[in-house]
Amino acid sequence: MLGLAVAAVAIFGQGDRSFATERFIVVQSTTSTDHSGLFDRILPEFQEKTGIEVRVVAVGTGQAIKNAANGDGDVLFVHDRIAEDEFVADGHGVSRADVMYNDFVIVGPPADPAGVAGLTDAVVALTRIADSDALFASRGDDSGTHKAEMRLWRETGVDAVAASGSWYRETGSGMGATLNTAIGLGAYTMVDRATWISFGNKHGYRAMVEGDRRFFNQYGIILVNPHKHPRVKAKWGQQFVDWVLSSDGQTAIASYKVDGRQVFFPNARRVH
Repeated sequence: MLGLAVAAVAIFGQGDRSFATERFIVVQSTTSTDHSGLFDRILPEFQEKTGIEVRVVAVGTGQAIKNAANGDGDVLFVHDRIAEDEFVADGHGVSRADVMYNDFVIVGPPADPAGVAGLTDAVVALTRIADSDALFASRGDDSGTHKAEMRLWRETGVDAVAASGSWYRETGSGMGATLNTAIGLGAYTMVDRATWISFGNKHGYRAMVEGDRRFFNQYGIILVNPHKHPRVKAKWGQQFVDWVLSSDGQTAIASYKVDGRQVFFPNARRVH
């Protein structure tokens, strides 16, 4: 009997440990939230409070949305409002909420061949870059940053994609790789401010164009719909969404700083 009791304890003990390792959710998110260091700051706080581990898949927003639409994730945390609304409207997400914002900047080389330093109008700056045939590096990867950039190019009337391979270079890569490419080429590029501040390989580059209202960069969070994707861990995913939108989560976001500078600004609001 004692042997059976010991065996039972061993079996249930193993079961408990197995359960503990399965207590996690997958968040499909962007490179900016991950590479900026934000998740390293806030996720341990959530895990300590709930016992739920958050495993982040950091890709461009377009890819993150595709992954979530395939049911490969429990929560979507990205920055492309139009695509986020479509995700919910198509039944892939339960509802969407604003989480936080920051902004984009155009960074460029010390020589500033297009003469854009100090401009606050993104459309004027991009037009000057195109007119001067100065190099511009684009992510070209369907990310939130890439989509925001393309909206600005449409306002200029310049068909930047048609110039691909000449002055306009598409990297098809994440933000860090695109920044490295831009710096290697002496090209301008557009980047979210959090990633730029966190980026360590600046080589004299600086933010040259900033302050345009069109640079506003809103992030949203969505629970993937468990009715459409039965594998979704809806209970734990909703706990994460609720925590991010709570005063604790919003305070954690606001408290994250890089070189003493706040890089994300919480503005939680349930939209639909």
